[in-house]
Amino acid sequence: MKRQTGMTLIVKTITRLTVWLIILYGFYIILHGHLTPGGGFGGGVIIALAFLNVLLAYGREFTDKWLKISFLEKLESLSIILFLLLGITALLAGKLFLENFIGKGHLYHLLSAGTIPVFNIIIGIKVAMSLFLVIWILSGLKLEEGEEA
Repeated sequence: MKRQTGMTLIVKTITRLTVWLIILYGFYIILHGHLTPGGGFGGGVIIALAFLNVLLAYGREFTDKWLKISFLEKLESLSIILFLLLGITALLAGKLFLENFIGKGHLYHLLSAGTIPVFNIIIGIKVAMSLFLVIWILSGLKLEEGEEA
């Protein structure tokens, strides 16, 4: 008989139904961070917690297949490169590093804050991937009784 990993069927079912809503809410927080409280950091934490929910409900093996951890590592590295490229683009546009080089839109519209929404998206990706990967690494550690980390 194959050993089941993760939690009970009820927890797995609820996770399967709610994880997408949690991720969607994280994207909402990221995309509306310049209009409402929130932003890249808060939305990234919410997305990382959605991934953590899957890890707790299903276990490491399923999560590794579902999320493709190597892809998350590459995405995390790419996000900081994009952040730096956006800052360099501002320099090339004759502005200061990370200064807004995109025109401002109309007040209270989604595309009204220049580069701030773009930075929120990049920071959201960075925070979500970094935080979850730290949790992923820590979940794989196996310490013997009395051993220190």
